[in-house]
Amino acid sequence: MNTSKLITERISRTVYGLISLSLGIISLTMIVYALYDIWASLHEKMLLTKALLDAVGFIVIGTAIFDVSRFLMEEEVFKVHGEETVQKQRVILVKFLIIIIIAVTLEALVFVFSAAKKDISLLVYPTFLLLTAVMLVIGLGAYQKMTQEEK
Repeated sequence: MNTSKLITERISRTVYGLISLSLGIISLTMIVYALYDIWASLHEKMLLTKALLDAVGFIVIGTAIFDVSRFLMEEEVFKVHGEETVQKQRVILVKFLIIIIIAVTLEALVFVFSAAKKDISLLVYPTFLLLTAVMLVIGLGAYQKMTQEEK
């Protein structure tokens, strides 16, 4: 491997490592904040319900961010899966899309419960978010069907 490619590879791994670490810290901070918010609102029942719903949202988003952080660390820094082939790139893309689909779906469910408690007219927004999640699942299924290898 020539020197410039080696330097570029090291810089790339360092940058991805820093990004992954930053995302990991942000996600853990969100989860800790959610737990602190629940603990702080334990004495007031009305605030506890809101804190629990907010905590679910923070934990879901924090978990999704942590999963992306782990994904970047494995694939771009440690190169867990070795050399990239078309098949490996498909697997990586599918994993990444599944992370996004799970996060969008869970966030939509949290919004449904939150909107239902406030005003029924607010249910339009989580409905569109759920439809987006459904479209992502359909798109992922179509992608997998179109890219599957003949046996």
